[in-house]
Amino acid sequence: MSKAVTKTKKAPLKARWNAYWERNRKSEGYYFKHQCKDVFVRICRAILLFGMCFLILQPLLNKISISFMAEEDLYNAMVVSIPQNFTTDNYRLSAELMEYGVALRNTLLISLSIAVLQVAMATLVGYGFARFNFPLKGFWFACVILTVIVPTQSIQTSLYLHFRYFDFFGIIEAVTGSTINLRGSILPYYLMSAGCMGLKTGLYIYLIRQFFRNIPKELEEAAYVDGCGTLKTFIRIMLPDATPILTSCFLFAFVWQWTDSFFSKTFMGTTPLLSIRLSQLGEKLSQYVVKVLHDATGASVGYTNCIVATGTLMVIVPLLVLYLFAQKGFVESLSSSGIKM
Repeated sequence: MSKAVTKTKKAPLKARWNAYWERNRKSEGYYFKHQCKDVFVRICRAILLFGMCFLILQPLLNKISISFMAEEDLYNAMVVSIPQNFTTDNYRLSAELMEYGVALRNTLLISLSIAVLQVAMATLVGYGFARFNFPLKGFWFACVILTVIVPTQSIQTSLYLHFRYFDFFGIIEAVTGSTINLRGSILPYYLMSAGCMGLKTGLYIYLIRQFFRNIPKELEEAAYVDGCGTLKTFIRIMLPDATPILTSCFLFAFVWQWTDSFFSKTFMGTTPLLSIRLSQLGEKLSQYVVKVLHDATGASVGYTNCIVATGTLMVIVPLLVLYLFAQKGFVESLSSSGIKM
């Protein structure tokens, strides 16, 4: 019985093998050369993808490994990736130096509110550029593109002076006798986001404008015929269709705001935020070693890099968790509405 089964299994394989070489013979060897070329391309593609994934993941894996090492492991030549003295004290110390609980709460609230405000303003402006004609439309859109091209560092001094001595056409100084110092609060960032000058807002305007331009105008015209006004058409017709691009822009805005240190330092230097605390982690570690551990030499370079790597992971991991939950909720909402991913 077993011999009969093996014969039936070998027969189709032998038939396919004969058919393969028969096809190659009819094509005068072209079929075999084409198959070899296809296999070679697949192997090269797999090697390139593996190399790219390794380049991306290897630094992250190194940070994870270092974060669980004791200080003596950092200078042990026998320890490469697996800690010999496994410890979680690095996370405890990093959380203490970064004021992690307060900084995480502030970062979450500020990133969420700023992202919502940026996307809301960018949606209105992007829809206006896509559907309405107004004077100097091309000039104003060029200004939007300019905010994407020009680095924000080039206007740092102007931003500092503007919000350090904030005034509105000289009215505040005329009434109170002095300007208002808005630095150290979140208000300047809200004002800039509401005026479409927040972090990467120009990019969101451009993406949303391009998306709305690809939606047929007949949808709006049909809504106008049914009695919808401009605002109702925008809310009931256009916004539901723009859910994918709005979600993408929101995720971009949330992630960039979560890791931003430029605007955070410029406007909210005293507010505990993860990005600010991470940039100050090395300095605070040296102060901790000198004052608490009474070591006049301060923290070593290797231990400082270890604590900074640990703090970096503590900033990234909550962001990844939030992203996975948001992606799961977005996919479920699309599935419930009948859209397949």
